Amino acid sequence: MDMLELITPIILTYNESANLGRTLACLNWAKRVIVLDSGSSDETEKIARSFVNVDWRVRTFDSHAAQCNFALEQFAAKIPWVLFIDADYQVTAESVQEIGLLRPEQPVSGYEVEFIYCVDGKPLAGALYPRRTVLFRPERGRYEQQGHTQRLQLEGQVELLEEKFLHDDRKPAARFLQNQQRYAVLEARWLWMRPLRHMRWTDRARRMVIIAPWLAPAVALIWRGGIRDGWRGLRYAGERAVAETLVAWELLKLMLSRSKVE
Repeated sequence: MDMLELITPIILTYNESANLGRTLACLNWAKRVIVLDSGSSDETEKIARSFVNVDWRVRTFDSHAAQCNFALEQFAAKIPWVLFIDADYQVTAESVQEIGLLRPEQPVSGYEVEFIYCVDGKPLAGALYPRRTVLFRPERGRYEQQGHTQRLQLEGQVELLEEKFLHDDRKPAARFLQNQQRYAVLEARWLWMRPLRHMRWTDRARRMVIIAPWLAPAVALIWRGGIRDGWRGLRYAGERAVAETLVAWELLKLMLSRSKVE
């Protein structure tokens, strides 16, 4: 059986009208696409319902992990495989072809993918977006909230797909800043509470509030070659600097609060 026939894509949305149409257009091979919305007030629902294979659902948002786990528990109980993606991911034609040819053995629980980060639809060389496990057997996975985002905890073997997905978020700058301000509070709390010995070196660096806002854009521009991306590379580096500065500010407030208590 073609692997694609076993897969149901799941997408979480909230005011994703700038992105959702492109993402759903890449999923026309799926018989059913579950879109779980958090109460969008833009054209997200209209766009979603314009695709005949979309199953539109709504749930009040509490956390990203809870939203993901609700989708797995309520809609994926009898589904062999789920493709859990964000509304600004695009599954390329090459990725679809690769996934269709997969014949996973029983020990294989999922597949992770690397991303090509895009700005205004143009791919960047110097992005820092991490790989993620997106295709997996739902009965073996559960999401945990880590900072502002959710991380999949999956039992079993995970393999890497050769082809990459696109990350292409075209929401306006004001929305980006609004999101980052909210994310920074959650991210700082998570970084503050987590023991250093359990952190990756990247998260340890983020705890150094003086260095972190400069480190991320420097890595993107110099180490990853983002300087070759011109103004788009500079824009991406600037966005990373803003995001890390907001996190550093929230961490600094936590540090000062602790000092006052002591």
